[in-house]
Amino acid sequence: MPRRDRTPRFYFSLRSPYSWLAYRQLRDEHPEVADAITWRPFWEPDARSLLMLEKAGGGFPYVGMSRAKHLYILQDVRRLCHERGLQPAWPVDRDPVWEVPHLAHLAAVDEGKGPEFIERVYRARWEEGRDICAPATIAEVAAELGLPEDRLAGAADDDGLRERGVEALSRVDADGVFGVPFFIHGFHKFWGVDRLAPFIASVTGAAPGRSATGPSATAPSAAAPGRGGDQGHAGGCG
Repeated sequence: MPRRDRTPRFYFSLRSPYSWLAYRQLRDEHPEVADAITWRPFWEPDARSLLMLEKAGGGFPYVGMSRAKHLYILQDVRRLCHERGLQPAWPVDRDPVWEVPHLAHLAAVDEGKGPEFIERVYRARWEEGRDICAPATIAEVAAELGLPEDRLAGAADDDGLRERGVEALSRVDADGVFGVPFFIHGFHKFWGVDRLAPFIASVTGAAPGRSATGPSATAPSAAAPGRGGDQGHAGGCG
């Protein structure tokens, strides 16, 4: 029987406002933990990726969302941002293809600039309100970071990156991840912004119950707007 992967890991989505908030607190308040853990992308596959994933024996959960929950999320994210002194710029997603930014992230990792790419794309989406599923936006981000513009902007059309994307989605499936932000350490799983504190305590060996992340230790969270993973609990989002 293969040994369980005990590497601490953070499943993040460049789409999710709750992933963005978890990212900000992890990077700003616990950079040593952020540098020590493994970062794994989570995104809603398009038809091509989903077919490839199913052929590989994997799957991805899809759950619809009511209008009431969508409106609650908008209110909740504004409240959480206010607590943190942040002013989100709400992006408008029109037929988004989430492979565009997430496969570009894999290309950025190849160039040794995965963290820089995540930071810049999160800022573009949640602080500047830009469309990160537009190849032109990714090309501009790549140019700012000194990365190959054509490769990152065209990541969704790169067969090799598509295959690696399926591998990434297969890990999502194998780890039982159903929403984001999602944290894993050994046998322990933590879903949602409000589970960031116990995850950090697990990784660092801090005393249980000790707040390590400020407002997120008690603040509620919910599902991000649109299609995504299991969104029936207020602890995380898809």
